[in-house]
Amino acid sequence: MVAARAGVSTATVSLVANGKTRGRVSEDNITRVRDAIAELGYVVDSVGSSLAKGVSSIVILVAPDISNPFFAKVIAGVRESLGADYQLLLSVTDAGEFPQAHDVRKLLALRPAGLLVDAPNSDFLEDLSAPGPLVLLDAPGLESYAPSVNLDVASGARQLAAHLADAGHRTVAYVDSVTGTATFDVRRSAFLDEATARGISVPSGCIVSTTIDVGAAAAAFTQAWPQWQQAGVTAVVCGTDTHAYGVLQEARVAGVLIPEQLAVAGFDDLPYSATSNPGLTSVHLPATPLGLKAGEQLRALMEGRPLEQAQLTLASSLVVRGSTR
Repeated sequence: MVAARAGVSTATVSLVANGKTRGRVSEDNITRVRDAIAELGYVVDSVGSSLAKGVSSIVILVAPDISNPFFAKVIAGVRESLGADYQLLLSVTDAGEFPQAHDVRKLLALRPAGLLVDAPNSDFLEDLSAPGPLVLLDAPGLESYAPSVNLDVASGARQLAAHLADAGHRTVAYVDSVTGTATFDVRRSAFLDEATARGISVPSGCIVSTTIDVGAAAAAFTQAWPQWQQAGVTAVVCGTDTHAYGVLQEARVAGVLIPEQLAVAGFDDLPYSATSNPGLTSVHLPATPLGLKAGEQLRALMEGRPLEQAQLTLASSLVVRGSTR
């Protein structure tokens, strides 16, 4: 119908609809086909195409918490690397909770060209057993499962411990994530090890875990602060900036001076961290380059090109602001 309306062949319609006109279709015919498509409301049958080819142009990104601004930057990097040739589909669950393998397997019926998994754990990957190209993001210790692009969060965690030690802190609390993913294990372990080596104590009662949510972190701090104050806690390190925002919020409510009475720091270096009052000290993790590199790796696999390096690691850095100065 589109071909008849535009006065061209069905092959020409296919080229225009799939964005493959360069050097093959005249501008006049492109305009006529696009006008006919708009008039008739034609949509490419991507499901039928994927059945014929055995694979679609869909790329699935599995992420644990799309509400976190960090993932907006990751997604931007992925989209830039994939370009117009692929469509990005997100698989997410409630804030702070990681998607279940059986939910993701339902999406595999769409015959995706490739799969990106951000901050997974080994149980998820073993249960998923996804066929086809797969690249992991921020998955330290899981390199044996698939090509990956990791963040050197351990280096940033050690820098943060050194910064607090140099500032004279000797008893510190830690607010962790409940997602159970490898990246949070590395953040916590690297910080605690370096803190111990530098004479900082993190008592067992001074470690709490919540979902990646400002309200949840605020409530946890409110409940724990009296005990932490008695234990002599002078700094709180949070597994994400989102957790830290909750701590800052409730510390102000309690009349705690930041940083004079309590220093607060996080991980991710989200945009708001630079403009909060006070600015939040945070371990900067390059979110956009993470998505960009992961997308480039996956695209190479989907297009049958060899990877120069199956495992990539991006550096982290500590950004010191008013919350710990």
